Amino acid sequence: MFAGLKSRLYSLHHVNRHHSTLSTSSVFSDARAAEFLAAAATVESLPTIGTHPPEIVVTGRANVGKSTLLNAVLGRKSLLHTSKRAGRTKTLNFYRVGPEPGKAVVVDAPGYGQRGRPEWGALFDHYISSRKQLKRVYLLINASHGLKESDRMMLAHLNQQCEKALANNHHVTLQAVFTKCDLLRVNAPRELQRMQDEIFETAPLCLPGIITATSNNMRVGVDKVRQSIIDACGLGRVAATIRHN
Repeated sequence: MFAGLKSRLYSLHHVNRHHSTLSTSSVFSDARAAEFLAAAATVESLPTIGTHPPEIVVTGRANVGKSTLLNAVLGRKSLLHTSKRAGRTKTLNFYRVGPEPGKAVVVDAPGYGQRGRPEWGALFDHYISSRKQLKRVYLLINASHGLKESDRMMLAHLNQQCEKALANNHHVTLQAVFTKCDLLRVNAPRELQRMQDEIFETAPLCLPGIITATSNNMRVGVDKVRQSIIDACGLGRVAATIRHN
């Protein structure tokens, strides 16, 4: 059963492996260098990080599998603490990618939804609207649960935030990431396409969703997320320039 599902997910997730391997290896190769930098619970505590490397931020419903996915992307097993208790993340947590001064910064945001707290929203909105080094917002969606009303509300809100940023000459992009896709037992391609269509309808600026699974039985999409981060931060162009010089 897993073999057939894995084949279908890999087919949906097809990428140019050569391009991805070259770029991701230049940015994510040194997993040991990934490091926790700072946590911000208030606007005043938002950190100033070195040479202001590009940042991406990741959010999603509480217990969507955010920490598990980010650990996989950063190449570490427990840099981010994983928990079955929803809503454990209570601050904006900043993690460096690569050795000092860092090639990029990954920001882990508190979850929203039933167990997310409203006061975290004000900090998140301020960060999205004012952080000049922010390049992309990733919204994680549990594929096995489908889009919830809180997901739709957040998508619409983030779409509006991206529009405002663009009007102020700050180009912040939005992208969905489907998590736990290995739990889709029946009609996975059709269900993923249905969710994708609903995302586009709710948030027209949202980039096509990335299909992921990070369970013990299946690992799909991690390099695709890495490549997306590289593209969002403009690091792929730098790597290509270095290779050709």
